[in-house]
Amino acid sequence: MQPRSTFLPTLNLVFLLPTFLLTFLPMFLLILLLAGAAQAKTLKIATVVPDGSTWLVEMRKAGAEIEARTEGRVKLKFYPGGVMGNEKTVLRKMRAGQLQGGAFTSGALAQIYPDAELYSLPLLFRSYGEVDHVRKHMDQSIRDGLAKKGFEALAISDSGFAYVMSQRPVREVGDLKGAKVWIVEGDLMSEVAFDIAGVSPIPLPIADVYTALQTHLIDTVAAPPMATIAFQWHTKVTYLTEVPLMYLVGIVAVDRKVFDKLSPGDQKILRETIAASATRLDADSRIGEENAKQALQNQGIEFVTASSAAEVQRWHDISAQALVKLREMGRYSETMISELLRLIEEYRVAHPEPR
Repeated sequence: MQPRSTFLPTLNLVFLLPTFLLTFLPMFLLILLLAGAAQAKTLKIATVVPDGSTWLVEMRKAGAEIEARTEGRVKLKFYPGGVMGNEKTVLRKMRAGQLQGGAFTSGALAQIYPDAELYSLPLLFRSYGEVDHVRKHMDQSIRDGLAKKGFEALAISDSGFAYVMSQRPVREVGDLKGAKVWIVEGDLMSEVAFDIAGVSPIPLPIADVYTALQTHLIDTVAAPPMATIAFQWHTKVTYLTEVPLMYLVGIVAVDRKVFDKLSPGDQKILRETIAASATRLDADSRIGEENAKQALQNQGIEFVTASSAAEVQRWHDISAQALVKLREMGRYSETMISELLRLIEEYRVAHPEPR
């Protein structure tokens, strides 16, 4: 008997191969596509900042850069103008997985991590020099604190100094007693300070302020000039008091669980790109604040000053009392407050004000 040829099995395999490919190749390609889709991530980020604002333009540029640098693995989709609700609602939607991030006031995140709003203690800073010195040393501590609460802070951005803007001139603390003063809902810090001043503020979400001014539910706000213009509040006030009440920051934060699922390389790109945008926004904010003040004056807003140096000191005394009360309440980390005050004093010693 002659040995059986191996040619026929080989020939059968050759004929069967196209059938195999036709059967399983589409499935194989589908698996590859699904794997690629699983790696891609769209981060839905909501904000009350109006569409068309400088902040949103810059952030969308950052989003385009992130998408390009990650080759489409990470995309940012922004929902501006409060279309996803106020900051409380955005936080709730993040917990439900409907959103992956938001741009928040520090006061909104203070519900989760109170130290996030320490920079906004009333009348804390006297200059941007002090702000920069403190932030250089403390921003990372705030990021670390938010991370422990499940939030990755991609940027801490300069929102500027808030000033009292009102429908009646405010030159003294006493002028506020008959005013309908707005504060952001949940802003315990401002509530304590106003309580010491004998004022009962009206808490409202940011999105409701314009309507409240329009209907005279409130007649006095404290906000940075740029924000007042962006939200059109300046059309409903007549005076600005040239005493910077507090320094404000905005924080872009995403869900830490979502962030941790990104590759280390994509995390680095996301952090770097948003941080670079925030740095540019900070520089623009400083220039923009002065331009905004001029724009307000051009719109007929009258700038008034405190009635006397003694009255300015009274504002500072109220701030000091508020800080004592807040420390007694144990709302903030004593370590963080002490470091904040130490850094401010360190800067003032090195940069004494001219006599």
